[in-house]
Amino acid sequence: MTLSIGSTAPDFTAQTTQGNIHFHDWMGDSWAILFSHPKAFTPVCTTELGYMAGLGEEFAKRNTKIIGLSVDSSQDNRDWLPDIEEVSGNKVDYPVVGDSDLQVAKLYNMLPADEAGNADGRTAADNATVRAVYIIGPDKKIRAMLLYPMSSGRNFDEVLRLLDSVQLTERKGVATPVNWQKGDDVIIPPSLSDEDAKAKYPDGWDEKKPYLRVIQEPID
Repeated sequence: MTLSIGSTAPDFTAQTTQGNIHFHDWMGDSWAILFSHPKAFTPVCTTELGYMAGLGEEFAKRNTKIIGLSVDSSQDNRDWLPDIEEVSGNKVDYPVVGDSDLQVAKLYNMLPADEAGNADGRTAADNATVRAVYIIGPDKKIRAMLLYPMSSGRNFDEVLRLLDSVQLTERKGVATPVNWQKGDDVIIPPSLSDEDAKAKYPDGWDEKKPYLRVIQEPID
């Protein structure tokens, strides 16, 4: 099954650095960020997992759980955690899936479904496509997907910004413009007629173009 925005995030049961989890049950009513790595003890990923750990409180404020994945055993991942903490200064307190049988990587289209074997003997280069970020809503639908090459570190501040945008647009029925940050102006979607927009936003809007109507970010 090919995954896209709006697809149901595949459910799975797997061993993690914090024990066995059933993914959808683990999510509960929360949002989730699932981000994957080709292998334990890889340099770029070491910096990424540590930085993500430093953002843990920010994601928690947004009712969002973090879960990593590495194509290795859970024990390999547990052995990796002290290095991550030493390098970043942040303790990894979220689970990291040990995808030693390639099950989750295949479910999420990061490796071909007919890929043979397991993590044993595979190098990071063999798993180079296991470099994805998925933002998943409480309904278990994928809201956003980001793919990165193995040599380029991910920008998790951007993931946080994207999560803010997705949550705001769902909550308030607006859209966000280029480079939007929390507190910036937002866009009234074209799907909302001027008549309905007047009822919803009686103070009016700044009309850049008939299809581009800008308002202040609605406050909860």
